Amino acid sequence: MEAESEPYVRLATLRTLHRVVADLNAARSLAGTLQAVVEGSVHGLGFDAAAVSLVRPDGDLVVAAVWEYEEREYGGPSVLLGQIGSRESWDRLLAVADHWGTLRFLPHDRGWAVGPDIPRWTGDGPLPVYANDWHPEDGLLAPMYSAGGDLLGVLSVDRPRSGKRPGAWTREALEMFSLQASIAIGNARLRAEMQRALARLEKEQQALRASEESFRQAFEYAPSGMAITELHGAARGQLTRVNDALCRLLGRPRASLRHQSFLDLVHPEDRSLLERTSAESGRAELRLARRDGGYQWVCLRNSIVADAAEGPSFLLTHVEDIEERKRHELQLAHRASHDALTGLPNGAELRARLGRRLCALPQGPGGAAAHGAAGPAGCALEGAAPAHASAGFYGPHSPRSGSDVPAWVGGPLAGDYGDAEAAARSTVVHGYAERGVPVPEHPQHAHPQHAAPAHAGEQHVHAVVPGDPETAPEAWPGPPPGSLGPGHRSGPPKGLAVLFCDLDGFKSVNDRFGHNAGDAVLVEVARRLQQVVREGDTVARLGGDEFVVLADGINQDEAADLAVRLRNAIVPPMRIAGRVMRVGVSLGIGWAGCGMSIDEVLHQADKRMYDEKRARGGAVRGARGERSHRRAV
Repeated sequence: MEAESEPYVRLATLRTLHRVVADLNAARSLAGTLQAVVEGSVHGLGFDAAAVSLVRPDGDLVVAAVWEYEEREYGGPSVLLGQIGSRESWDRLLAVADHWGTLRFLPHDRGWAVGPDIPRWTGDGPLPVYANDWHPEDGLLAPMYSAGGDLLGVLSVDRPRSGKRPGAWTREALEMFSLQASIAIGNARLRAEMQRALARLEKEQQALRASEESFRQAFEYAPSGMAITELHGAARGQLTRVNDALCRLLGRPRASLRHQSFLDLVHPEDRSLLERTSAESGRAELRLARRDGGYQWVCLRNSIVADAAEGPSFLLTHVEDIEERKRHELQLAHRASHDALTGLPNGAELRARLGRRLCALPQGPGGAAAHGAAGPAGCALEGAAPAHASAGFYGPHSPRSGSDVPAWVGGPLAGDYGDAEAAARSTVVHGYAERGVPVPEHPQHAHPQHAAPAHAGEQHVHAVVPGDPETAPEAWPGPPPGSLGPGHRSGPPKGLAVLFCDLDGFKSVNDRFGHNAGDAVLVEVARRLQQVVREGDTVARLGGDEFVVLADGINQDEAADLAVRLRNAIVPPMRIAGRVMRVGVSLGIGWAGCGMSIDEVLHQADKRMYDEKRARGGAVRGARGERSHRRAV
C-alpha cells in the first residue's frame, strides 16, 4: 500500500531530475561527482539531507560526501564526513532492511540493525502521526553497484520534505538516480585512475628524457672515446653512434665512422683478438687505424645495454687511448730483450726465438714423422697457449684426444668439432663479427729445458737436422720419400742453422785502444752482420764478443756459404775514431731440431766454433767455458 498518493508526475520535477543527472555527467573528478550525487538527491528528489559512503580499497566504507537542504551552523550531517564503517556491518544492515526494489528501507523500529561503527545522524523532525509519516530515525538507502556487480558505495537519504514516506514514483526516481550515480562514480574512478596512470607515465617519460639527456651528455662529452655498436639486423656489428673524442683520437669524421665497424678499423694482427673479445665486460688492447694511415693503441671495454623486455639492445664500447703506455711498455720490452749497445736481440731473446721454433717431439723414427709432423706440419710447442686462452669467451676446453699427440695435428680444424658445437662457435655475440672463427683445441707438450712459449694460435713447422753422417752422425736423414705429399719439392734437406760467431783479436783492441773503441767495434760488427743475413734471419749478441745467427730454411751448403759471407763481412778493416782496426772471427755451424733443448743447440754450435778456431790455430783463452769474455746469457 502506497504511503502517499501521486496520481501524476509534475513536469518541473522531471526537468529537475534531468538537470541533476546532467550535472553528474558534467563533473570532472571523483570528488565533484560525489558532491553532485548528494546535491542532486536533495534538490532533485526532494530530500532534506543525503550522504554517500564510498567503498575503500580495503573494503570498508567511508563517508565521502554529504549535503542538506538548509545547512546548520552547528551539527548536522556534515559531522559524518570521513567516518568509516566496516563492510561487515554494512552488509548486515542491507540484509536486514526492507527491499524496495533495489532500495533498502530501514524503519525506526529496526534501528538495532545499525552497527555501532556505521556513521549515523538523527534529525530533529516531528514524530509521525500517521502510519506513512516519516520517522526521524527512519533510513532509506540506495546501494550503488558497478557493471560487474561490485559494491561501489551507498547513497543514504533522509527526511523527505513532504514529511511522508516516499511513494512509488519517488522510489523509482531514486532507483534511476542511483543507477546513474553508479555509472558516474565508475566513470569518475576510471578517469581518476587514467589521470594517475598518465601522471605516472609522464613522470616516467620525464625521468627517461632526463636519463637519455644525461647519457647523451656523458657520451658526447666524455674525455675518452665512446661508441655504440648495433647487435641486431642487417647493421649488426656497425658503429651507429660515436662521440667527438673517438673522432679526434682516430682523426676520422663522425659520418665516416658510422659506416664502419671495429673490424674494419682494427690492425690485421689484432683481428682475431677483437673477434674473441666478449661483449659482456670484455676487454682488449689492440690497434685501430687512423685516417693518416697509422695505428693507434687503444683499450676497448665492452658493456651490453639491455632492455628489460627485449634483451640486449646495443653494445657500448669505451675506447681509451693507451698509446703512451704502450710505447713505454714496448720500450721496456725492447730493452729487456735487446742488447743496449748494439740494439741486437740479447741472449734471452735468442733463447725465446729458439724456444718458439722447437717442440718436444723428437726427430727420427717414432718421433715427429710417426706423428705426421715431419716437414711443414703442425705440432705442439712447449708453453704454447691456444688462441682462445686469454679471450674469456669460449672458456677452457679439454683435449679431444687421449693420446700424447694433439688431436688437431694433420687434420682440418672443422673436423674436430661436432655439428652442434661448430654451429655454436660460428655465432659471436659481441657484435664485432657476424661469424666466429673455430679455434683448435690441443694439449700442450712441454720440454723441461724450453724457456719461451710460442705465439698463441701459431701453427708450428717441425724443425729437423739435415742428415750429415760425418758432422752429425745422430742426425735424422728425413722422412721416407713421398711422405710429405705430392706438393713437396725434393732436394737437399733444409733446417734451422745456428751460426756461432766469436771475434778474434777483440781483446787486443780493448787493451790497446780502450773500451770505447771496443764498443764501437762491436757496433760495427753488428751492423755488418745484419747487412749479410736475409730478411727474417736473427742476429743476436750472446754476450761479450760472441754473436749468434739463426737462419731457418737453409741446407748445409747454404749454411756454409752464409758462414763465408759473414766472415768476409767482418774481416775488412774498420776506421774508428780516425784509427784502423781489424778483428777476425771464428764460426761454428750447428743445427736446431725438435726434440733438442736450447742448451744442446747452443752447445753444439759453440763446440764447432771452438773446433774451427783450434783447427785454424787461433788463440784459445783458457779451458772451455773459462774465456776471458764471459758469456752473458
